[in-house]
Amino acid sequence: MNTEETKTTVAPEVSPSARKSILLGVGLVVVAMILLALSGYVFFSPKEDPVTGQVEVDEIRIAGKVPGRITEFLVEEGQLVHAGDTLVRIYSPEVLAKLEQAQAARSAAEAQSQKAQVGARKEQKEGAYELWQKAKAGLEVAEKSFARVERLYKEGVLPAQKYDEATAQLRAMQATERAARSQYDMAINGAQREDKWAAQALVERASGAVSEVNAYLKEGALVAPIDGRISEIFPHRGELVGTGAPILSIADDRAVRVIFSIREDRLATLRLGSKLTATIPALGGKAITVQVSKIKDMGSYATWKATKPRDAHDLRTFEVTARPEKAIEGLLPGMTIVLDKGQI
Repeated sequence: MNTEETKTTVAPEVSPSARKSILLGVGLVVVAMILLALSGYVFFSPKEDPVTGQVEVDEIRIAGKVPGRITEFLVEEGQLVHAGDTLVRIYSPEVLAKLEQAQAARSAAEAQSQKAQVGARKEQKEGAYELWQKAKAGLEVAEKSFARVERLYKEGVLPAQKYDEATAQLRAMQATERAARSQYDMAINGAQREDKWAAQALVERASGAVSEVNAYLKEGALVAPIDGRISEIFPHRGELVGTGAPILSIADDRAVRVIFSIREDRLATLRLGSKLTATIPALGGKAITVQVSKIKDMGSYATWKATKPRDAHDLRTFEVTARPEKAIEGLLPGMTIVLDKGQI
């Protein structure tokens, strides 16, 4: 009788230390996979780029109306000025020469006007009277001669030619007497009303020319039209400047604005009047609030070109203007403003 022995294989018992090693390895693998997933999310997920803007202010360029040489600057760059302050002096000999010409023309016009208003002098009146009396005497002689010629012509003593000559001479003397009388009356009564008006108009015209040149002379001392800060001076003292050439710029620090360039796909939450929070790195990260006042397309030159072959399109860039809600001490043109993340 054969007895079959059944053999049972029993797995070796795992020690507690080995079990811990296995669990630790599995845990490390799981942690590594989690870290790998997180790193992939951090490095490959879309990032929100910070939106920065630049501070700008209104600037007024000061230019002269007259050409000349700069003789003196009364301000320097960075200086605060008030409206009415004298900024620069310009010497213009051409304008001075025009002033002398205008004053001479006015003097001549005033003399002519005075002559027209007062009338002729005593000597002129006496001369005109004597000429009139002489013409009257000549007319009397011509009338007597004509009367004799006419009587003789009617009696048939003189031919018709002599009668015609006497008639022509009489008419000529009559015209001469009337002209002499007219000259005498003009000397006595003065110029006609229209002539007086014309003379006075010439005076006013010459006076206007003098006033115009004086106005140009005042432009030799340029003054500030507004309160502000001298941002830039272009020429140097002693240089020649032409008409309309910019001499200096005044920045109006009260008209502060911040200009942002924002891609159109980030404009969904922006509207006119929207308020945004931001910081100023140049002022130690000072927090400010700005309000959107204008949104404007920057044109085709500021277009984001698509780089993906599918499901992508070009994006335009918009200029967004915002103004601080209140005055910020120390804020200067050119400083950078950084918008807080998560707003657009």
